[in-house]
Amino acid sequence: MENFFAIIGGMGTMATESYIHQVNLATPAHKDQEYLNYILLNHATIPDRTAYILDHSQPNPLTPMIEDIQAINTLKPKFYTLPCNTAHYFYEELSKVAQAPILHMPKEAVATIKEIYPQAKRVGILATKGTIEHGIYDQAVLDAGYELVRPNQEIMDMTTKLIYDEIKVKNHVDSKLYQDTVAKMIIEQNCDVVILGCTELSLAQEREPITDQPIVDAQVILAEKTVALAKQN
Repeated sequence: MENFFAIIGGMGTMATESYIHQVNLATPAHKDQEYLNYILLNHATIPDRTAYILDHSQPNPLTPMIEDIQAINTLKPKFYTLPCNTAHYFYEELSKVAQAPILHMPKEAVATIKEIYPQAKRVGILATKGTIEHGIYDQAVLDAGYELVRPNQEIMDMTTKLIYDEIKVKNHVDSKLYQDTVAKMIIEQNCDVVILGCTELSLAQEREPITDQPIVDAQVILAEKTVALAKQN
C-alpha cells in the first residue's frame, strides 16, 4: 500500500472510532477508492495516560507507544496521528522514534481559533486532569497570544466524571452534564472559546452536539488536518 498514514489508537477505543468517523466524513469521496489509505493500530491495553502523568509509580504508557511506532516505521507511513490529547505529554519522545512526522493535535487546534473565532482573547481548556495539570495545551495557547483559562475544581470534577465515569466506563454521554460543563467554562470562567482537549469530549460533541457555544473540537480539527495532509502529493 502506498501513500498511507498510521493511527496510534486505542486511547480510548471509542474515541479512536469517533476520530476515524470524522476522518471519513471529512474525506471528499464518492466511491470506495476515493477514501484514504491508513493503518489503525488500536492498542487498547496501553496504560492510562493521566494515571501515569499524575503518579509515575503507575504503569508507563510510553514504552508500548514507542514499540508501536517502531513496528509501524517498517511499513513507511507518510505520517502518524495520535488521537489522544493526553498522550501528547510524550510527543517529544515519540517524535524521536517516529520516522515520519506526527501531527500535533493541540497545536493544530489552537491554530484554528483565529480563523473560526478571530475576536477571541480568553481560551479555555476542557481536558483530563493530566492534560490540565501538565499544561499540554498551555504553550500553544500562550504562543498564539491568548489568555489561558483552566477549569476550576468544580468544572474539573465535572469533566472527569463525564470522561471517565460516563464515557469510558458506560460508553454513555450525559448530555446535561456535558452542556453544563461547557456552559460553566464560558459563563463562569468568562471564556471566549473553549477547546475540547480530550477525545472523549469530542465523542460527546459528536453524539450530543452543542451548536450554540464557541467550541473548538480538537479531534475534528485533527481529522481535517489529517485529510488535508493525506491528500498532498
